[in-house]
Amino acid sequence: MTVAIWIAIAILSAGILLGLYRIVTATDGASRAVVGDLVYFSAIGIMVLLGMLVRSAVVVDAALIASVLGIVATIALARILTRGER
Repeated sequence: MTVAIWIAIAILSAGILLGLYRIVTATDGASRAVVGDLVYFSAIGIMVLLGMLVRSAVVVDAALIASVLGIVATIALARILTRGER
């Protein structure tokens, strides 16, 4: 189980690095926002996996709260980018 967690952390870390590269090379704000969400939720995934590795329920709970805040931030950013249009 430990090896699987470390492999998953490595895959998520690679996704974060590729996402950061894409943020730098993106041409518009919408692309940057989508990739920013990818980086944010990948970091939360790493936090959850590390919480599972050390068997800490507090870390997993903090990741759940962070993911809810991330969803709210995504919705708010979508409203800003569309200038409030539905």
